[in-house]
Amino acid sequence: MITEIPNPATGQVEHRQALMGANAVEAALHAAQVAFPEWAQRPLDARSVVLRNVGQALRARRESIQQAMTAEMGKLKKEALAEIDKCADACDFYADNAARYLQHEAIKTEAQSSYVRYEPIGCVFAVMPWNFPIWQVFRFLAPTLMVGNTVLLKHATNVPRCADAIADALREGGVPEGVFGVLHIDNDQAAAVIKDPRIAAITLTGSERAGKSIAATAGSVLKKCVMELGGSDAFVVLDDADLDKTVAAAVKGRFDNAGQTCIAAKRFIVVDAIADAFVQRFVEAAGKLQTGDPNDAATTLAPMARQDLRDELHQQVAGSVANGAKVLLGGKPGDGYAEYPASILDNVRPGMPAYDEELFGPVASILRVKDEAEAVRVANDTSFGLGGSVWTGDAKRGERIAQQLQCGAAFVNAIVRSDVRLPFGGTKRSGYGRELANHGMHEFTNIKTIYVS
Repeated sequence: MITEIPNPATGQVEHRQALMGANAVEAALHAAQVAFPEWAQRPLDARSVVLRNVGQALRARRESIQQAMTAEMGKLKKEALAEIDKCADACDFYADNAARYLQHEAIKTEAQSSYVRYEPIGCVFAVMPWNFPIWQVFRFLAPTLMVGNTVLLKHATNVPRCADAIADALREGGVPEGVFGVLHIDNDQAAAVIKDPRIAAITLTGSERAGKSIAATAGSVLKKCVMELGGSDAFVVLDDADLDKTVAAAVKGRFDNAGQTCIAAKRFIVVDAIADAFVQRFVEAAGKLQTGDPNDAATTLAPMARQDLRDELHQQVAGSVANGAKVLLGGKPGDGYAEYPASILDNVRPGMPAYDEELFGPVASILRVKDEAEAVRVANDTSFGLGGSVWTGDAKRGERIAQQLQCGAAFVNAIVRSDVRLPFGGTKRSGYGRELANHGMHEFTNIKTIYVS
């Protein structure tokens, strides 16, 4: 089977990717199994040298990797380069901090010695999305490799060259054969890989639908999963917010990466006292975003990754408008192949797709509330629980509200973002488990008790 990969900016097919056959998949599984013992036993400082070299390889290849990212999923050039740099920095971070994160944890008991140690578990199978085709991978890959595990990656079918670019960087950095492999496979093949006894655990970043399917398959063979799924993050604007700072953050938080971000601000919950002023300035600022060639520095809003995703987003917008939402900006597909302009919907209420569903694209939903208490209630009135932010002139007030948000990460006067120093993940239907920080390192370890009487 051959998959055609159109450029999201032009619609032109620039690459065709063949799926791997059964023999190639078996060879990759075997290689990962063979490589694991030596990699796991290699001293931590030796693995850290390799990871630093991978970071250097990413920096050396950043221009070519950016070109693949932009051609395959439409990412703006400047956003792609920043993503690659973030991945290289993550390699350095885990090389620096792995020894501290993995050191034995002494626990006082009546024994001579009792402690917890963190041991690698084997091969982790990763199913990754297209929206951050390098960062989503390195977010789990850097700590997982440092622990001593091996990895097989099934990337999204529309970013195969990004997957191969990652493999090239790891190979150049000195990662041994079999420690990391790319599987160009379909969903049925992925289900078979999950069930293979040589796979120890699974990590997924993707849709709720994909999460349910993969979790069910993994559960049938009792394998651990980490699931980072969708989000419909609240962006709560209180009556004392600094509008200059808040509006600038709202534009960035909603429209970066063409709004195709799990932790993007999606539901703008604004108290009535400040709502009109915020909305007017938000519409003015978002209206200045320019679509166009993602390689052109003048373009400030990328195309969406695929035409079918653009069409699905527009169906959600149309369904919301049919139920009473008001279009303040945009609201219909652009002229480009997968283009959707910056769009803002007002008067969004329960029962509308813009309220109940995740809008994975450059559309912001305005939800007006009477006061702080209603803001918290509406922020939590969602099946998702990935992130959220609160905007206020009083940091203590913001912290108090942030503590009430039912999500994995709540930020005060800052947009939600992933940071290697902080654990990342969600609650409710946004998934379970954590990536990054020490929590992300420990997810794919055997947390083992040693007790010496």
